Amino acid sequence: MMINYWEDLQRIRSKRPLIHHLMNYVVMNDAANVTLAVGASPIMAHAREEVEELAAKADALYINIGTLDDRWIESFLLAGKAANKNNVPVLLDPVGAGATRLRTETVLRILNEVEVSVLKGNGGEMMTLAGVVGMIKGVDSLGEANLEIAERLAREYGVTAVITGPRDYVSDGKRGAIVSNGTPMLQYITGSGCMVGSVIASFMAINKDLLIASVEGLVTFEIAAEKAEKKSSGPASLKVNLIDELYNMKSSDYELAKIEFKE
Repeated sequence: MMINYWEDLQRIRSKRPLIHHLMNYVVMNDAANVTLAVGASPIMAHAREEVEELAAKADALYINIGTLDDRWIESFLLAGKAANKNNVPVLLDPVGAGATRLRTETVLRILNEVEVSVLKGNGGEMMTLAGVVGMIKGVDSLGEANLEIAERLAREYGVTAVITGPRDYVSDGKRGAIVSNGTPMLQYITGSGCMVGSVIASFMAINKDLLIASVEGLVTFEIAAEKAEKKSSGPASLKVNLIDELYNMKSSDYELAKIEFKE
């Protein structure tokens, strides 16, 4: 399967799509920075009085449930429905699903009331949504999922499912992909999974093939992380270098992509 990574990255940089984030407080600044680094335009807004208006005008909506309360949940639903009415693709990150009943029930409610385009989470979160319990501790995964779990979630919820981990699994229910890029050092940066969601959402804004857009986002972020690690002495410098590498991404960098497609 041919993927035009570089062409699509250039489309992001020329179009500068607006990515509306309902993003948790912990990662908000970093998510905005990686979105800017790939060439898209982030807005971080969660007030229920404005989310419908913003979501309707965005090129992609990213709902991240990392910091939850009643007002946030209402904003998630309002923004998601507004995005649906205006044909704006929606990415949902079920942060901590399985850790508490509130988180699991919130994700299921969003999936029930909003037409989610891409559901992206770590192995533990996604296995919880697939009915496998006991695989999450806080927001950290206690296990690696597989392509079968991604396929099951894609079919059950009508989404493109993206499971992040040592290897990433992507499925739209018919096609599948395994991405093996990245570095273990990413686990020492709070919210690295949330940040990759911003990059995926940026590709979703310019590519309607959601499986390909998801693979493009994963590969772009993870190749940048691999290059950044070579210049870093630890997690703090890795984060700074990661943003730089995303900004300086070149066509030849995509020769490092490690992908296996499953039809």
